[in-house]
Amino acid sequence: MNNPYLLLTPGPLSTSATVREVMMKDWCTWDDDYNQGVVQPIRRQLVRLATARPGYTSVLMQGSGTAGVESVLGSAIPAEGKLLVLSNGAYGRRMGDIARCLGLSLATVDVADTEPLSAELLTRALAADPAISHVAFVHCETTTGILNPLAELCQAAKAAGKTLIVDAMSSFGGVPMDVGDLAIDFLISSANKCIQGVPGFCFIIAREASMRQCEGRARSVSLDLFDQWQCMEQQGGKWRFTSPTHVVRAFAQALTELELEGGVAARHHRYQSNQRALVDGMARLGCEPLVARDWQSPIITVFAAPTSPDYDFKRFYIGLKEQGYVIYPGKVSAVDCFRIGTIGEVYQADVAGLLAAIENVIYW
Repeated sequence: MNNPYLLLTPGPLSTSATVREVMMKDWCTWDDDYNQGVVQPIRRQLVRLATARPGYTSVLMQGSGTAGVESVLGSAIPAEGKLLVLSNGAYGRRMGDIARCLGLSLATVDVADTEPLSAELLTRALAADPAISHVAFVHCETTTGILNPLAELCQAAKAAGKTLIVDAMSSFGGVPMDVGDLAIDFLISSANKCIQGVPGFCFIIAREASMRQCEGRARSVSLDLFDQWQCMEQQGGKWRFTSPTHVVRAFAQALTELELEGGVAARHHRYQSNQRALVDGMARLGCEPLVARDWQSPIITVFAAPTSPDYDFKRFYIGLKEQGYVIYPGKVSAVDCFRIGTIGEVYQADVAGLLAAIENVIYW
Protein backbone atom coordinates (compact mmCIF):
# COMPACT_ATOMS: atom_id res chain seq x y z
CA MET A 1 0.00 0.00 0.00
CA ASN A 2 1.37 3.42 -0.96
CA ASN A 3 1.53 6.16 1.66
CA PRO A 4 -1.25 8.76 1.19
CA TYR A 5 1.19 11.57 1.93
CA LEU A 6 4.85 12.40 2.48
CA LEU A 7 5.87 13.33 6.03
CA LEU A 8 7.96 16.50 5.94
CA THR A 9 8.56 16.42 9.68
CA PRO A 10 11.56 15.77 11.96
CA GLY A 11 10.27 12.35 12.97
CA PRO A 12 8.27 10.24 12.67
CA LEU A 13 9.29 10.61 9.07
CA SER A 14 8.66 8.97 5.74
CA THR A 15 10.36 5.59 5.59
CA SER A 16 11.28 3.33 2.70
CA ALA A 17 8.97 0.55 1.56
CA THR A 18 11.67 -1.98 2.47
CA VAL A 19 11.89 -0.69 6.06
CA ARG A 20 8.13 -1.07 6.41
CA GLU A 21 8.11 -4.46 4.72
CA VAL A 22 10.39 -6.18 7.23
CA MET A 23 7.86 -5.50 9.99
CA MET A 24 5.53 -8.11 8.47
CA LYS A 25 7.28 -10.92 10.39
CA ASP A 26 6.82 -11.65 14.11
CA TRP A 27 9.81 -12.18 16.42
CA CYS A 28 10.24 -13.76 19.86
CA THR A 29 11.96 -11.54 22.41
CA TRP A 30 13.74 -14.51 24.01
CA ASP A 31 15.02 -16.08 20.80
CA ASP A 32 18.69 -15.91 19.81
CA ASP A 33 17.70 -15.22 16.20
CA TYR A 34 16.32 -11.93 17.46
CA ASN A 35 18.69 -11.00 20.30
CA GLN A 36 21.96 -12.29 18.83
CA GLY A 37 20.95 -11.84 15.20
CA VAL A 38 19.25 -8.43 15.31
CA VAL A 39 19.74 -6.55 18.60
CA GLN A 40 23.46 -7.17 19.13
CA PRO A 41 24.47 -6.22 15.57
CA ILE A 42 22.46 -3.00 15.94
CA ARG A 43 24.34 -2.15 19.13
CA ARG A 44 27.69 -2.73 17.45
CA GLN A 45 26.69 -0.76 14.34
CA LEU A 46 25.60 2.22 16.42
CA VAL A 47 28.96 2.39 18.14
CA ARG A 48 30.75 2.14 14.79
CA LEU A 49 28.63 5.00 13.47
CA ALA A 50 29.49 7.06 16.53
CA THR A 51 33.25 6.63 16.75
CA ALA A 52 36.27 4.46 16.00
CA ARG A 53 37.69 5.16 19.44
CA PRO A 54 37.60 2.31 21.96
CA GLY A 55 35.70 2.45 25.22
CA TYR A 56 32.19 3.18 23.92
CA THR A 57 29.04 1.09 24.15
CA SER A 58 25.36 1.39 23.27
CA VAL A 59 22.07 0.41 24.83
CA LEU A 60 18.55 0.40 23.40
CA MET A 61 15.62 1.60 25.50
CA GLN A 62 11.87 1.21 24.96
CA GLY A 63 9.96 4.43 24.37
CA SER A 64 10.30 7.77 22.63
CA GLY A 65 13.39 9.93 22.49
CA THR A 66 12.17 11.75 25.59
CA ALA A 67 12.24 8.43 27.45
CA GLY A 68 15.89 8.14 26.49
CA VAL A 69 16.61 11.62 27.82
CA GLU A 70 14.81 10.82 31.07
CA SER A 71 16.68 7.53 31.34
CA VAL A 72 20.05 9.28 31.09
CA LEU A 73 19.22 12.21 33.36
CA GLY A 74 17.67 9.90 35.92
CA SER A 75 20.57 7.42 35.87
CA ALA A 76 23.73 9.41 35.22
CA ILE A 77 23.58 12.14 37.85
CA PRO A 78 24.40 11.18 41.46
CA ALA A 79 22.53 12.55 44.44
CA GLU A 80 25.34 15.00 45.12
CA GLY A 81 25.62 16.07 41.48
CA LYS A 82 24.24 19.16 39.79
CA LEU A 83 23.04 19.46 36.21
CA LEU A 84 23.36 22.48 33.95
CA VAL A 85 20.91 22.54 31.03
CA LEU A 86 21.47 25.01 28.22
CA SER A 87 18.41 25.57 26.06
CA ASN A 88 17.30 27.57 23.05
CA GLY A 89 14.02 25.81 22.36
CA ALA A 90 11.26 23.53 23.60
CA TYR A 91 13.38 20.37 23.70
CA GLY A 92 16.14 21.93 25.78
CA ARG A 93 13.51 23.27 28.15
CA ARG A 94 11.99 19.80 28.33
CA MET A 95 15.30 18.51 29.69
CA GLY A 96 14.95 21.03 32.49
CA ASP A 97 11.38 19.89 33.15
CA ILE A 98 12.56 16.28 33.42
CA ALA A 99 15.34 17.25 35.82
CA ARG A 100 12.92 19.15 38.05
CA CYS A 101 10.46 16.25 38.06
CA LEU A 102 13.27 13.88 39.07
CA GLY A 103 14.30 16.20 41.89
CA LEU A 104 17.77 16.83 40.49
CA SER A 105 19.84 19.81 41.55
CA LEU A 106 19.53 22.01 38.48
CA ALA A 107 20.86 25.17 36.89
CA THR A 108 19.51 26.46 33.58
CA VAL A 109 20.66 28.94 30.98
CA ASP A 110 18.10 29.91 28.33
CA VAL A 111 18.62 31.94 25.19
CA ALA A 112 16.15 33.08 22.55
CA ASP A 113 14.67 30.35 20.36
CA THR A 114 16.12 31.90 17.23
CA GLU A 115 19.67 32.22 18.59
CA PRO A 116 22.29 29.46 18.90
CA LEU A 117 23.87 28.34 22.13
CA SER A 118 27.48 29.44 22.60
CA ALA A 119 30.61 28.08 24.24
CA GLU A 120 31.17 31.48 25.87
CA LEU A 121 27.78 31.28 27.55
CA LEU A 122 28.54 27.78 28.80
CA THR A 123 31.97 28.73 30.10
CA ARG A 124 30.56 31.68 32.05
CA ALA A 125 27.82 29.53 33.57
CA LEU A 126 30.32 26.88 34.69
CA ALA A 127 32.66 29.47 36.18
CA ALA A 128 29.78 30.99 38.14
CA ASP A 129 28.74 27.66 39.72
CA PRO A 130 31.50 25.18 40.61
CA ALA A 131 28.89 22.73 41.97
CA ILE A 132 27.83 21.82 38.42
CA SER A 133 28.96 18.28 37.60
CA HIS A 134 27.00 17.52 34.40
CA VAL A 135 26.17 19.57 31.30
CA ALA A 136 23.31 18.81 28.91
CA PHE A 137 22.06 20.46 25.72
CA VAL A 138 20.31 19.70 22.43
CA HIS A 139 22.45 19.53 19.30
CA CYS A 140 19.72 20.12 16.69
CA GLU A 141 16.91 22.07 18.34
CA THR A 142 13.93 21.26 16.13
CA THR A 143 11.85 24.08 17.64
CA THR A 144 13.51 26.29 15.04
CA GLY A 145 15.89 23.92 13.25
CA ILE A 146 19.00 25.51 14.78
CA LEU A 147 22.12 23.38 14.70
CA ASN A 148 23.97 24.35 17.86
CA PRO A 149 27.81 24.46 17.68
CA LEU A 150 28.51 20.94 18.91
CA ALA A 151 32.31 20.90 18.85
CA GLU A 152 32.69 24.23 20.65
CA LEU A 153 30.14 23.35 23.34
CA CYS A 154 31.71 19.94 23.94
CA GLN A 155 35.18 21.45 24.18
CA ALA A 156 34.02 24.02 26.74
CA ALA A 157 32.30 21.38 28.90
CA LYS A 158 35.23 18.96 28.81
CA ALA A 159 37.79 21.73 29.45
CA ALA A 160 35.92 22.35 32.70
CA GLY A 161 35.96 18.63 33.55
CA LYS A 162 32.20 18.09 33.35
CA THR A 163 30.26 14.97 32.36
CA LEU A 164 28.65 15.70 29.02
CA ILE A 165 25.14 14.69 27.91
CA VAL A 166 24.07 15.51 24.35
CA ASP A 167 20.56 15.16 22.97
CA ALA A 168 21.38 14.31 19.34
CA MET A 169 17.85 13.13 18.68
CA SER A 170 17.45 14.84 15.34
CA SER A 171 21.06 14.86 14.19
CA PHE A 172 22.75 11.51 14.85
CA GLY A 173 23.00 9.54 11.63
CA GLY A 174 22.30 12.60 9.50
CA VAL A 175 25.01 15.04 10.59
CA PRO A 176 28.65 13.87 10.76
CA MET A 177 30.10 13.72 14.28
CA ASP A 178 32.61 11.64 16.20
CA VAL A 179 31.39 11.00 19.73
CA GLY A 180 34.85 9.90 20.86
CA ASP A 181 36.67 12.92 19.45
CA LEU A 182 34.06 15.16 21.08
CA ALA A 183 34.48 13.29 24.40
CA ILE A 184 30.71 12.99 24.83
CA ASP A 185 29.79 10.80 27.80
CA PHE A 186 26.15 10.13 26.85
CA LEU A 187 24.57 10.72 23.43
CA ILE A 188 20.84 10.13 23.05
CA SER A 189 18.92 9.58 19.82
CA SER A 190 15.86 7.79 18.50
CA ALA A 191 14.96 5.11 15.95
CA ASN A 192 12.63 7.36 13.96
CA LYS A 193 15.01 10.17 13.07
CA CYS A 194 17.98 10.37 10.68
CA ILE A 195 18.58 6.61 10.56
CA GLN A 196 15.04 6.49 9.12
CA GLY A 197 13.45 3.76 11.20
CA VAL A 198 10.02 3.88 12.82
CA PRO A 199 9.00 5.04 16.32
CA GLY A 200 9.20 2.71 19.29
CA PHE A 201 12.62 2.88 20.91
CA CYS A 202 15.52 5.20 21.57
CA PHE A 203 19.19 4.49 22.05
CA ILE A 204 22.08 5.79 24.09
CA ILE A 205 25.72 5.69 23.02
CA ALA A 206 27.96 6.14 26.02
CA ARG A 207 31.47 5.98 27.32
CA GLU A 208 31.69 2.64 29.12
CA ALA A 209 33.36 4.21 32.15
CA SER A 210 30.53 6.75 32.44
CA MET A 211 27.91 4.03 32.01
CA ARG A 212 29.41 1.99 34.85
CA GLN A 213 29.10 4.95 37.17
CA CYS A 214 25.31 4.84 36.70
CA GLU A 215 24.94 1.68 38.79
CA GLY A 216 22.44 2.18 41.61
CA ARG A 217 21.60 5.77 40.66
CA ALA A 218 18.40 5.28 38.66
CA ARG A 219 15.27 7.10 39.77
CA SER A 220 13.03 4.78 37.73
CA VAL A 221 12.70 1.02 37.34
CA SER A 222 11.77 0.88 33.67
CA LEU A 223 14.23 3.63 32.69
CA ASP A 224 17.21 2.30 34.64
CA LEU A 225 19.98 2.83 32.10
CA PHE A 226 22.61 0.74 33.87
CA ASP A 227 20.34 -2.26 34.43
CA GLN A 228 19.15 -2.19 30.81
CA TRP A 229 22.76 -2.07 29.61
CA GLN A 230 23.85 -4.89 31.90
CA CYS A 231 20.96 -7.09 30.79
CA MET A 232 21.95 -6.60 27.14
CA GLU A 233 25.63 -7.11 27.90
CA GLN A 234 25.20 -10.25 30.00
CA GLN A 235 22.29 -11.89 28.18
CA GLY A 236 23.27 -11.39 24.56
CA GLY A 237 21.05 -8.48 23.60
CA LYS A 238 18.01 -9.33 25.72
CA TRP A 239 15.84 -6.42 26.87
CA ARG A 240 14.72 -6.41 30.51
CA PHE A 241 11.09 -5.91 29.53
CA THR A 242 9.16 -6.54 26.31
CA SER A 243 11.04 -5.08 23.37
CA PRO A 244 9.35 -3.53 20.29
CA THR A 245 10.48 -6.39 18.04
CA HIS A 246 8.97 -5.20 14.76
CA VAL A 247 10.41 -1.71 15.24
CA VAL A 248 13.85 -3.11 16.08
CA ARG A 249 13.88 -5.24 12.93
CA ALA A 250 12.86 -2.20 10.88
CA PHE A 251 15.74 -0.27 12.43
CA ALA A 252 18.18 -2.99 11.43
CA GLN A 253 16.98 -2.62 7.84
CA ALA A 254 17.25 1.16 8.08
CA LEU A 255 20.88 0.83 9.20
CA THR A 256 21.58 -1.36 6.18
CA GLU A 257 20.02 1.25 3.92
CA LEU A 258 22.08 4.01 5.52
CA GLU A 259 25.22 2.07 4.67
CA LEU A 260 24.03 1.44 1.10
CA GLU A 261 23.40 5.16 0.65
CA GLY A 262 27.04 5.84 1.47
CA GLY A 263 26.89 6.38 5.21
CA VAL A 264 26.31 9.50 7.27
CA ALA A 265 28.27 11.79 4.93
CA ALA A 266 26.12 10.86 1.93
CA ARG A 267 22.89 11.16 3.89
CA HIS A 268 23.99 14.51 5.26
CA HIS A 269 24.63 15.72 1.71
CA ARG A 270 21.12 14.64 0.62
CA TYR A 271 19.51 16.34 3.59
CA GLN A 272 21.52 19.51 2.96
CA SER A 273 20.51 19.50 -0.70
CA ASN A 274 16.85 19.07 0.28
CA GLN A 275 17.02 21.93 2.75
CA ARG A 276 18.81 24.33 0.42
CA ALA A 277 16.29 23.60 -2.35
CA LEU A 278 13.47 24.24 0.13
CA VAL A 279 14.87 27.54 1.41
CA ASP A 280 15.68 28.80 -2.08
CA GLY A 281 12.24 27.82 -3.35
CA MET A 282 10.45 29.44 -0.43
CA ALA A 283 12.47 32.62 -0.98
CA ARG A 284 11.16 32.74 -4.54
CA LEU A 285 7.68 32.60 -3.03
CA GLY A 286 8.55 35.47 -0.71
CA CYS A 287 8.95 33.43 2.48
CA GLU A 288 12.14 33.56 4.55
CA PRO A 289 13.36 31.37 7.44
CA LEU A 290 13.33 32.76 10.98
CA VAL A 291 16.84 31.49 11.66
CA ALA A 292 19.97 32.95 10.07
CA ARG A 293 21.46 30.80 7.32
CA ASP A 294 24.65 30.04 9.28
CA TRP A 295 22.65 28.26 11.98
CA GLN A 296 20.08 26.43 9.86
CA SER A 297 20.23 22.65 10.12
CA PRO A 298 19.48 20.27 7.24
CA ILE A 299 16.83 18.66 9.45
CA ILE A 300 13.94 21.12 9.68
CA THR A 301 13.40 24.79 8.84
CA VAL A 302 11.00 27.25 10.43
CA PHE A 303 9.33 29.91 8.27
CA ALA A 304 7.40 32.98 9.35
CA ALA A 305 3.73 32.75 8.46
CA PRO A 306 2.46 34.96 5.63
CA THR A 307 1.11 38.31 6.73
CA SER A 308 -1.87 37.99 4.40
CA PRO A 309 -5.24 38.08 6.23
CA ASP A 310 -6.23 35.09 4.08
CA TYR A 311 -3.61 32.88 5.73
CA ASP A 312 -4.73 30.27 8.25
CA PHE A 313 -2.38 27.45 9.23
CA LYS A 314 -5.09 24.81 9.53
CA ARG A 315 -6.39 25.52 6.02
CA PHE A 316 -2.81 25.64 4.75
CA TYR A 317 -2.04 22.30 6.41
CA ILE A 318 -5.16 20.60 5.04
CA GLY A 319 -4.57 21.99 1.57
CA LEU A 320 -1.03 20.57 1.50
CA LYS A 321 -2.15 17.26 2.96
CA GLU A 322 -4.74 16.88 0.22
CA GLN A 323 -1.90 17.23 -2.28
CA GLY A 324 0.22 14.63 -0.50
CA TYR A 325 2.42 16.62 1.91
CA VAL A 326 2.32 16.92 5.70
CA ILE A 327 4.26 19.68 7.50
CA TYR A 328 4.58 20.77 11.15
CA PRO A 329 2.98 23.70 12.97
CA GLY A 330 5.25 26.29 14.54
CA LYS A 331 6.58 25.91 18.07
CA VAL A 332 7.94 29.42 18.64
CA SER A 333 5.39 31.05 20.93
CA ALA A 334 6.27 34.65 20.05
CA VAL A 335 5.99 34.25 16.27
CA ASP A 336 3.31 32.79 14.00
CA CYS A 337 5.24 30.26 11.94
CA PHE A 338 5.33 26.76 10.50
CA ARG A 339 8.06 24.14 10.07
CA ILE A 340 9.07 21.91 7.19
CA GLY A 341 11.33 18.89 7.63
CA THR A 342 13.77 17.70 4.97
CA ILE A 343 14.85 14.33 6.38
CA GLY A 344 13.58 10.79 5.87
CA GLU A 345 12.92 9.14 2.52
CA VAL A 346 12.75 12.56 0.88
CA TYR A 347 14.56 13.77 -2.23
CA GLN A 348 14.84 16.99 -4.22
CA ALA A 349 11.99 15.95 -6.50
CA ASP A 350 9.78 15.74 -3.40
CA VAL A 351 10.84 19.24 -2.36
CA ALA A 352 9.99 20.54 -5.82
CA GLY A 353 6.55 18.92 -5.55
CA LEU A 354 6.00 20.48 -2.15
CA LEU A 355 6.91 23.94 -3.41
CA ALA A 356 4.43 23.60 -6.27
CA ALA A 357 1.76 22.50 -3.79
CA ILE A 358 2.48 25.47 -1.50
CA GLU A 359 2.10 27.84 -4.42
CA ASN A 360 -1.25 26.24 -5.22
CA VAL A 361 -2.77 26.49 -1.75
CA ILE A 362 -1.60 29.77 -0.28
CA TYR A 363 -1.82 33.44 -1.16
CA TRP A 364 1.47 35.14 -0.38
